Amino acid sequence: MANLFGEYVCKLDAKGRFMLPAGLKKQLSEADQERFVINRGFEKNLTLYPDSEWQKITKEINSLNLYNKKNREFVRYFYRGASELNCDSANRLLLPKTLIDYAAIDKEVILFAYGNRVEVWSKEQYENTMSIEPEDFSDLAEDVMGRINEHKTED
Repeated sequence: MANLFGEYVCKLDAKGRFMLPAGLKKQLSEADQERFVINRGFEKNLTLYPDSEWQKITKEINSLNLYNKKNREFVRYFYRGASELNCDSANRLLLPKTLIDYAAIDKEVILFAYGNRVEVWSKEQYENTMSIEPEDFSDLAEDVMGRINEHKTED
């Protein structure tokens, strides 16, 4: 599994392309440096997956029981807008117009890499989202990360 990290500011050209930052590219395996899948994120953003990570995620999603209505709804929404992206000869990725519109992306994007994905945000939306800090980050950390320690003691 990829262990991506970092925050990158990128400019879109008139066609909706951005350059894949060198600092992000070097974190990817050679096989994952050229081919990606992008889709709608859980918030008003996009999520970019290296192809190998997308294959793992879709395998898990495709194993859902589609006789369950919630599963069908999730699968439809998750795959909505999913598009394959390939780096061009100048190391640029072209964002689909429908996804640019969905995420309200203009001239600048923030790439926020973590785990096996890269969130793609409009600069304005990212700054707005990240400026709303939890009232007490230490309480949030305890709630979220404390559960990990609980599971470790049970194992």
